Amino acid sequence: MKNFSWGHGVVLALFAFIVFILSMLFLFPNGQKNSEMVTDNYYEEELQYQDVIDAKKRADDLQEKPVYSQDKSGIKITFPKDYNNSNTTVKFVLNRTDDQNLDIKKSVQLDAAQSFIIPAQVLKMGNYTLRLNWEKDKTSYRMDYDLIWK
Repeated sequence: MKNFSWGHGVVLALFAFIVFILSMLFLFPNGQKNSEMVTDNYYEEELQYQDVIDAKKRADDLQEKPVYSQDKSGIKITFPKDYNNSNTTVKFVLNRTDDQNLDIKKSVQLDAAQSFIIPAQVLKMGNYTLRLNWEKDKTSYRMDYDLIWK
């Protein structure tokens, strides 16, 4: 039997490295299967992001902000009671973090209680990002909420 020398160690280490790299290629060929871009128009929206920053800042500066609550009927978004919703358009996007097919995007009208409900029937258990956009008298506002639907 031959003696084990440093040359044999180098060859063995190189072989082990090659086996490791090949195992990574074949065992994990697709990476993380559920990682998706948040939006298909990511780069176009990135160019308009200053508008989003401004809308978020305006919403942060409000004395009273819209709030959300959850119960078995769905997710309820309520604007402040003294909010005058004339000349107001409200839109929301509910992004599912792991499955783009479960995203919900709608324009809504506020009811008499200055609120609207996203019904439980359209929601699946998991993590969502709620992007609430509203425009009042041609001034836009935006608030983002991370929520978990159970």
